[in-house]
Amino acid sequence: MAGGSAVLSYRDRVRGCLLGGALGDALGAGIEFLSLAEIRRAHGPAGVTGLTEAYGVFAPITDDTQMTLFTAEGLIRASVRGRSRGICHPPTVLWQAYQRWLVTQRMAGPPAEVSGWLAAQPVLYARRAPGEACLSGLAAPKMGTPESPANPGSKGCGTVMRSAPFGLLRREPEDAWSLAVECAVLTHGHPSGYLAAGAFAWIVACVLEGEPVLAAAASALRRLEDEPVGHEVARALRAALGAAGEIAADAGGAEPALMAARVETLGAGWVAEEALAIAVFCAATAAGDPRAALLAAVNHSGDSDSTGAICGNLVGAALGEDALPAAWLDELEGRDLVREMADDLVREITGSADVADRWGGVTAEWAVRYPGG
Repeated sequence: MAGGSAVLSYRDRVRGCLLGGALGDALGAGIEFLSLAEIRRAHGPAGVTGLTEAYGVFAPITDDTQMTLFTAEGLIRASVRGRSRGICHPPTVLWQAYQRWLVTQRMAGPPAEVSGWLAAQPVLYARRAPGEACLSGLAAPKMGTPESPANPGSKGCGTVMRSAPFGLLRREPEDAWSLAVECAVLTHGHPSGYLAAGAFAWIVACVLEGEPVLAAAASALRRLEDEPVGHEVARALRAALGAAGEIAADAGGAEPALMAARVETLGAGWVAEEALAIAVFCAATAAGDPRAALLAAVNHSGDSDSTGAICGNLVGAALGEDALPAAWLDELEGRDLVREMADDLVREITGSADVADRWGGVTAEWAVRYPGG
């Protein structure tokens, strides 16, 4: 996939990343637990070709998008805290953000009093197959740390599917990697779980600056090779890049049936390194076609909403919001909420005049919206 036009703005890419992830999430929501054969029996030989109903809702977002939004909210709050108080430990602020998400999974709707604006959104209180490691890790009495991670044996894709915002901070890829890893261990302690999150944040950070997905993934692979425990994620990413190269060399190789067959060789996406590999493969081989990339990322025997969400993050960051299928966006649950969060992240990172007072602190309105503690 091409890296996107040089005229794309930061907001274009951030909006594209978060909306693309939500679209992939919605496309895969209704087929998450089906095999490829079952998907084709239900939807025809091409599998899913557009948005469908799941959880009694048309085009629903799931825990993937919910947690991504709370990641973005936590990053804004960490920035606000750093500006207003001069000190901040971002993983702790992210832990608190994920605690707010955990409340949404335990209640039918917002409580009478909430902290900030995001937790007041009723659409986020739908429980849609959240990952057990995310639930148990966040319910633990102590916050996971790199030295003592939560769920040390878990490497589920819940680390990757929520980590795109770490790559949207306009920081060096290494910084995005480090922060994603530190926040992945809040719920998943297996090296492949947290290193896949780091690699994904690295890729997003590179794509944000205009690198093609393929080149960004290749640089993440080189970074993984420096990790003593990174062999499993490196092997999965290497397989994805190899498959992408084969498709590029094969005229007609991106035909949907062949894409599905290739995706099946990369795994099912339930674990972090496989989800990353599937998403990178689909994003890198769809020749600038977000629709084709997203459909390839969900039509397989595995965790379709997560692989779709991760692929959508990459496609959207590369090509921007306007490249995403407008008809799909019109139907997407929570689309205005996702746009609002994307725009708020941009406002905070770019230092918009309405978020900072003249002394470099925080305006009163912004402090209510994003309490920094």
